[in-house]
Amino acid sequence: MSRTAPIESIAKHPEFRRLDSISDVVVELRYATESNFVGRDMYTGFDCAWLHRDAAAALTQVATSLRAVQPDLRLLVLDALRPQRVQELMWDRLEGADLRQYLASPDRGSIHSFGMAVDVTLIDTEGRELDMGTAFDDLTERSHPALETESMQRGEITAAHIANRQILRDVMTTNGWQGISTEWWHFDCGDRLLVRQNYTRIL
Repeated sequence: MSRTAPIESIAKHPEFRRLDSISDVVVELRYATESNFVGRDMYTGFDCAWLHRDAAAALTQVATSLRAVQPDLRLLVLDALRPQRVQELMWDRLEGADLRQYLASPDRGSIHSFGMAVDVTLIDTEGRELDMGTAFDDLTERSHPALETESMQRGEITAAHIANRQILRDVMTTNGWQGISTEWWHFDCGDRLLVRQNYTRIL
């Protein structure tokens, strides 16, 4: 059974590592701004710039690989550790909406709350995000990796958008991360069942 710890104690928790300790990774947590599907800052008062040390090690490998294969690109982290209480607020915000398919039920627990998931994209040397066809948190089918062919056939995204997404997918998956079918930006580190069973959930 997983353990729990409050976000307020994260800086002293030995299992977690700060994002700014990872070289060649830029951090811009969108839930600490209004640029997200909720439309407001969800992280006020919380220090969420952390990952579990296992995920941090895997993200370090991603950054190293990306530098080797695409030296003009860097990883931009849009979300990492998300406290359980924030997940609950998001879940409540979408009550009665079909968009709940994009969130893990707080009862089950988001992998973000274990520090074992990231939302990421790619930026160039000028700090500009690569065009992925949609913005982060665009909760439409255009964001679904599983529906990219159909979206391209409908003219909603282009082959160039898919190619940019594939660069991101390749560098993440070859370094131990798993994408999901509904969000091009989301990746898990490790098996979700095992994470929920064995890792510390941050409340």
